[in-house]
Amino acid sequence: MRTSAVILGAGHAGLAMSRCLAERSIDHVVLERGEVANSWKTERWDSLRLLTPNWQSRLPGYAYECDDPDDFMTMPEVIGFIERYAQVISAPVETHTKVTSVRCNDDGYEIETTRGSWQCRAVVLAAGACNIPNVPRGAEALPSFLETLTPMRYRNPAQLPEGGVLVVGASSTGLQLAHEVHSSGRSVILAVGEHVRMPRVYRDKDILWWMDAAGLLDMTWDEVDDIRRARNVPSPQLIGSDERATLDLNGLSKMGVKLVGRFAGVHGRKAQFSGSLHNVCALADLKMNRLLNTVDEWVLEHDLSAVGPVERFESTRVPASPPLDIDLDSGEIRTVIWATGFHPDYSWLDVPVLDRKGRIRHEAGVVDSPGMYLMGLSFLRRRKSSFIHGAGDDARDLSDHLLGYLDATR
Repeated sequence: MRTSAVILGAGHAGLAMSRCLAERSIDHVVLERGEVANSWKTERWDSLRLLTPNWQSRLPGYAYECDDPDDFMTMPEVIGFIERYAQVISAPVETHTKVTSVRCNDDGYEIETTRGSWQCRAVVLAAGACNIPNVPRGAEALPSFLETLTPMRYRNPAQLPEGGVLVVGASSTGLQLAHEVHSSGRSVILAVGEHVRMPRVYRDKDILWWMDAAGLLDMTWDEVDDIRRARNVPSPQLIGSDERATLDLNGLSKMGVKLVGRFAGVHGRKAQFSGSLHNVCALADLKMNRLLNTVDEWVLEHDLSAVGPVERFESTRVPASPPLDIDLDSGEIRTVIWATGFHPDYSWLDVPVLDRKGRIRHEAGVVDSPGMYLMGLSFLRRRKSSFIHGAGDDARDLSDHLLGYLDATR
């Protein structure tokens, strides 16, 4: 089968690209290993809600319709939103078509799938950034009697064995899981590494409203000093809730969650933790206050006298002497949840575009292979690239580049 372009992945990023290619009259197909919004359907926990408010849930030619623009979509609502978008734009999706190989040929690319092969001149990799969980080195040394799982397997506390839980990672996912598991009646220890602290609401508005209004989410890849560093910044400690609540380490500590430093490995029968807890929390507090200062400066510049007053938040409370190890034979921990991030799966990519760390070499989504493009990764072209509404601008830019490539190589 032959077409001008093939998009790999029918999530929001792949569908946004499909809409933009259709607007430019570029024939294409979208290949999806499962169903539309497959990852949202099969790899998310039950209570998860989007971190972005409803008013930010928009894609090219489509926006989420709801009664409360400041609320946050549940997983069924996210799935329905993406499925409806695919229908509205009449996306040419081939479901249950797993890609097994992408390789170059004389006319562009050959894509092998479980349902035959495709020939195309351009290919868009939109299979997602969260395919494989990051599990720290040393995890294999944990005793076999401990239950271990990642957020891709976790659904709710009822699936966990009785006993204490160690949650490793304190970004958005780790905080939410620590809160939910502790609320189920289990004791929880949270291993805290680098994190990004933010209030949910600041000066009467959602923090993402401020970041959007001040242009911070539109900052482009070439406006930052270190784009590699920017692309690896952890997700902010935000949750979506009806109350627009802020969840931070102070809130978890008040509940009774025990804080320790970053997971450092296992020695003998003990889990070991870094002694840097004070430092990483102080750095997160410092960066949060810099963000709030930026918002305050923007308010002054635009004379927004009607907004709420300047606020500052209590510094993160850290135990004076957090434990540096835990005896795994003591029974204090029965389950470990690795909330330590994810990375893409490129095992099917037979094109020499990966660097020594397994990352695709690209410049703002234009891959180091003619006619190949990337969508859906953190800070791909803009700070908002990993958010649903960020996919639209990226898709418009990259579809223009793709059109130019096709025109130049006819």
